[in-house]
Amino acid sequence: MSSDLAAKRLQLLKEMAPGISRIGVLWNPDHIDPEYAETQATARDLGIQVQSLEVRAPAEFDNALAAAAAGRVQAIVVVSSRLMTMARPQIVDFAGKHRIVLVSGWGPWAQAGALLSYGPDLDVIVRHAATYVDKILKGAKPADLPVEQPTKFELVVNLKTAKALGLTIPPSVLARADE
Repeated sequence: MSSDLAAKRLQLLKEMAPGISRIGVLWNPDHIDPEYAETQATARDLGIQVQSLEVRAPAEFDNALAAAAAGRVQAIVVVSSRLMTMARPQIVDFAGKHRIVLVSGWGPWAQAGALLSYGPDLDVIVRHAATYVDKILKGAKPADLPVEQPTKFELVVNLKTAKALGLTIPPSVLARADE
């Protein structure tokens, strides 16, 4: 599902900032996820060049972000992983200082300063996980519980960040935003 969401995020980015032609994708190649490949494919379809910004450890963020600045990326798309979440303050700060559009898949990124996030609603996921814990505590075997995909997604747009970047968010995007 994350690969489908990656395409949607890039389409939303292009809708909000149609002049974007070069993005950096901040990702961890050790995190098994097809999101990077899907972002590349969608970018190609949208006429956007992609610069890979690989990070496998916290000490590699400075070099990856410096490469983004040197490569003059107009936006950074963050592929979600625990490593990226731990570095969120550093990434958001960098994007703000360099006036680079920042996109991710989880609401807290936009709430922290990214322009947009589009992905599963974390509150719904946590509540649903609690029902699974309840079932397990009542004797259900974890192997017997079905694996479920998220069913509620949220688009979060940070208007303060849009204003700081000089972007006007189209009404069509604002109408779809959950927050």
